[in-house]
Amino acid sequence: MKMISRRDFLKASAVVGATAAMTACGGSSSTSTAASSVASSTAASAAATNGSANVGVCIYQFADNFMTLYRADLEGYLKDMGYSVTIMDGKNDQNTQTEQINTFLQQGVDVLVINPVQTTSAQTIVDTVSPSGTPIVFINREPEESVLDSYKGKCCYVGADARQSGTYQGELILETETQGDINGDGKVTYIMCKGDPENIDAQYRTEYSIKALTDAGKEVECLYEYLDNWDQTTAQQDVANALSQYGDKIEVVFCNNDAMALGALQSIQQAGRTVGKDVYLVGVDALVEAVQNVVDGNMTGTVLNDDVGQATKAAEATKLFVEGKDVEKYYWVDYVKVTKDNASQYLKED
Repeated sequence: MKMISRRDFLKASAVVGATAAMTACGGSSSTSTAASSVASSTAASAAATNGSANVGVCIYQFADNFMTLYRADLEGYLKDMGYSVTIMDGKNDQNTQTEQINTFLQQGVDVLVINPVQTTSAQTIVDTVSPSGTPIVFINREPEESVLDSYKGKCCYVGADARQSGTYQGELILETETQGDINGDGKVTYIMCKGDPENIDAQYRTEYSIKALTDAGKEVECLYEYLDNWDQTTAQQDVANALSQYGDKIEVVFCNNDAMALGALQSIQQAGRTVGKDVYLVGVDALVEAVQNVVDGNMTGTVLNDDVGQATKAAEATKLFVEGKDVEKYYWVDYVKVTKDNASQYLKED
């Protein structure tokens, strides 16, 4: 019997959870039109045609593994709604992305969906866009709340709370047999592979993964934090250097994303170390290759960054703007811990 794909599995999960309450700013919970399923929204837009809309999508970098999944999902959902969609690659350069935004404004797009290269540029983006009255759906990289407030009613953020992903990484370590203290000396010693330092996700994952340990009463020691900018090759090189320098002192390798974790795994294996035996390794995103390594015991765990759920809500927020309906400031999507016990459900064959 043919099994559904990972993406179809996640899509089904998103539809099932679509009636759940969506957390708004300040932690309050409210049910929103944007929580409806992709299937129902597609039917609604087909039944009540208000004319097509042109949507401009700015992605910080096509080469990012997670954003590749995200933009494919998003494009599919928006096109299912009957919208014309143009997606641009910012190539990890804010000036390039700014030019793309200006081009979209000149073309008169109805909604902009923006995954900013630099979250620190979000206010400048709003200041550029707001005179046109074009709504903005920020995705994946969270701007300051003041940025959203400065374009109230015309701007929202769709994403996942990176504090949760960091906490889950720490909990994955606490759930191991030794709770991260492999040598039994009463202290968890670790290295950290970090993403873009301006990215709030990288900041929160770094902070909250360790906070989960200290909140549980664990003593920790950071041997080194490496700035690997989400990159697999850079992380591989840095972890190789760390293993050479610190050797068996390294008990845990935390990585802000799975790409870096996969690079770290290569160096761990080349150094003759064994995940689960003399070192632990965790990432974030639940990329297929990473999940397979969790199944095989080569990674301690990862955290699902739900591209399907986020793309679903981003498409729904876009639809609300197109139809002139009220849009909330925040739409959050939960992360999920992926362990050997549940990893297989994210590895359905096509």
